[in-house]
Amino acid sequence: MNQQHPQAILVLPRLRIQNANAIASPLTHGFPSITAFTGLMWALERKLTQAGVPLRLQAVGVVCHHHQEQVTQGYVRSFNLTRNPVDKNGSTAAIVEEGRMHLEITLVLAVSEKRRPDTPATLVQGNDAQLASWAQIAGDTLAGMRVAGGSVLPSRSIPGKRVRPWMAIVPNDAEAAAAEFRQWRRQWLPGFVLVGRDDLLAERLRHLRTTPPDATLLDAWLDAARFNHQPLPSANDTPAPDGKVAWGDPLRPKGSGWVVPIPVGYAALTPQAHPAGTVRNARDASVPLRFVESVYSLGEWVSPHRLNNLTELLWQAETNETQGLYRCRNGYRSSPQSGSDSDTADDWDDADAYDYT
Repeated sequence: MNQQHPQAILVLPRLRIQNANAIASPLTHGFPSITAFTGLMWALERKLTQAGVPLRLQAVGVVCHHHQEQVTQGYVRSFNLTRNPVDKNGSTAAIVEEGRMHLEITLVLAVSEKRRPDTPATLVQGNDAQLASWAQIAGDTLAGMRVAGGSVLPSRSIPGKRVRPWMAIVPNDAEAAAAEFRQWRRQWLPGFVLVGRDDLLAERLRHLRTTPPDATLLDAWLDAARFNHQPLPSANDTPAPDGKVAWGDPLRPKGSGWVVPIPVGYAALTPQAHPAGTVRNARDASVPLRFVESVYSLGEWVSPHRLNNLTELLWQAETNETQGLYRCRNGYRSSPQSGSDSDTADDWDDADAYDYT
């Protein structure tokens, strides 16, 4: 992922979100889509510009400290739905299924400064008062916004943790930046960071094609999104004395990680965009419109202390007009100890999946 080096980070810690959207896409639920947070990033940047804060928000990272999906407990779960008032005829109003969840998250935003060439830089080391002022304005602005459809509640004080928004300069030297990141990530514990694992999806597709060669990306995604239990071979291929057979998922061994299916963006349904104003009831008639559907991949929840640098935490929006692909990418690379091929993501070609025929 080609990501511009951020000048600083803006951290909005321990945000308490009430009734956020738990349905991330037509096929997934359990946490808001990463596109909800990139959309929040752009909306916050526009509001900061109106407030006179010259910051450009480039990428966003999400750390989840607590989540509570509003569902009934049991083997089969269903969303807790609201009972709407009766309609004008006195009959029961239709129930529209909505998924909600309560969250406690930390948002980490990559920041650069908007300035003219003839003006001195403000986003520099030593300008702590200005950074603190900008962070406070950003926190106050976000308090009046929606986060993934949910409302922002006041933060609670936590001993030993920073709960107020703060900013810090990212050193240009790689070693110094890594040392600073090791200090920052301590503030995000306990929690889990959502990172992208396109490499696991490509690996699963190669595995499926060893038996049915016509397996598709959708087959690989569905296969990776579930547990596929089968008899496991015993040690040294010798049967157990009691005759019992161990069952499990050979592709999900113990310690393989918390891997989940996630939506990562959108793919166009038409080769070309419709000209502005030609589609009736469009949200904005001044811009071209293109119908899209969700794009899916795999993600993994990892502890912040397992990340090595800021790039592995951040998600950045990427647009490819030729392929009609609008998706978010993350810079995470799995370590050799995880048992997966870290070079798989570099060989991934979106054109194989999104070409028009």
